[in-house]
Amino acid sequence: MAGAAHIAFTMGGICSVGGVIGYAKSKSLPSLIAGVSFGSLFAISGYLISKNKDYGVELATVTSGVLFVAMGRRAVKTRKPVPATLAAAGLLSNAYYAKKWFEQYY
Repeated sequence: MAGAAHIAFTMGGICSVGGVIGYAKSKSLPSLIAGVSFGSLFAISGYLISKNKDYGVELATVTSGVLFVAMGRRAVKTRKPVPATLAAAGLLSNAYYAKKWFEQYY
């Protein structure tokens, strides 16, 4: 599942860097905390997937689902492109990992 781990690591990097940029631009501590938290969860899931350990795909699925919901609500409220892009990325990664999760058991 090398490709699955790569996606998780990429999402982790995007979220972490986005949180740091959000903090640097507007001193938004919630952006920093959320970005680093989501980034860490994606990085952990990427590690678990790369080592073929339990719960890596499940963690990535849940994390991307929460990212989609959180950023989707913010995108609708603010109409800004960054939350909309993160919501779209969360939706796509959620669909990918949900498919992987399903394939593990069926």
